[in-house]
Amino acid sequence: MKVALDPTPFHHSYSLLELPSVVADLGYEYLQLTPHVDMIPFFNHPKADEALVAKFRKACADAGVGIASVLPVLRWSGPDEDAREAAVRYWKRAIQITVDLGVNVMNTEFSGRPEKPEESERAFFRSMEELVPIIEREGIDVRIDPHPDDFVEDGLAAIRMIRGINSKNFGLVYVACHSFHMGGNMAEIMTTAGDMLRLVHVADTMDHHASHGLRYITNPPGNAVRVHQHLKIGDGDVNWDEFFGTLGEIGFYDRDDTVMVSSVFAENENAHKVSRYQLSTMTDYVAKYRG
Repeated sequence: MKVALDPTPFHHSYSLLELPSVVADLGYEYLQLTPHVDMIPFFNHPKADEALVAKFRKACADAGVGIASVLPVLRWSGPDEDAREAAVRYWKRAIQITVDLGVNVMNTEFSGRPEKPEESERAFFRSMEELVPIIEREGIDVRIDPHPDDFVEDGLAAIRMIRGINSKNFGLVYVACHSFHMGGNMAEIMTTAGDMLRLVHVADTMDHHASHGLRYITNPPGNAVRVHQHLKIGDGDVNWDEFFGTLGEIGFYDRDDTVMVSSVFAENENAHKVSRYQLSTMTDYVAKYRG
């Protein structure tokens, strides 16, 4: 298992090429390359040319930091056909960047629209027809997160959808702070996924179902909103003994294809301290539950 830091909290304080040294200084051996305006931004065409990709790869090597995964977020399931076609083009470039970085793992979201599930599923599999052959040819392992506000949000439904791709190059991402949108049945989802579960994000969140659904109130009532946080471990309602314990039971820690990412976005002003806390706390939990 690789343990990585998502450096998103540092995007506004450091340049892209400075991020690897920041990650190394915080004690991490790996980073997750999440959407960045100079590399692969949210929803739009990648902005890095071959020279910048090479510079970033060298910056990681110089810092002694590996790239555990590359995370694009693109509208490959968008029910709008023009947006979907564009996302497929952007995905092709993102795959090439990943290959040029010497990385074989990408993780992403289902995207699409929850109010248009059938249209989004059709769009998703239309994109798969074009992208799966490229992904398999390049030896990329794509792991998908059922993100709140995607056309697939439930964890078990996500497993079924990934199975439907019918390719060994696709797996599941379990994001701890999405637990209460994924069905709240963490152990069942992880156990059902088994070896399909190959990447986890570690951040806490409040249970928006608590207090009879009144923990968060939006006006007017009935707004179609999804609320979650990316807090440090212990600041929310995630059952961390269940999270780390179930990962131990399914052998997650002892596989060479798995990645654990700290992804706290709620405390940028304390990002250095929080990142170190996350690494220390994750290490302690893994030691406690490693088989």
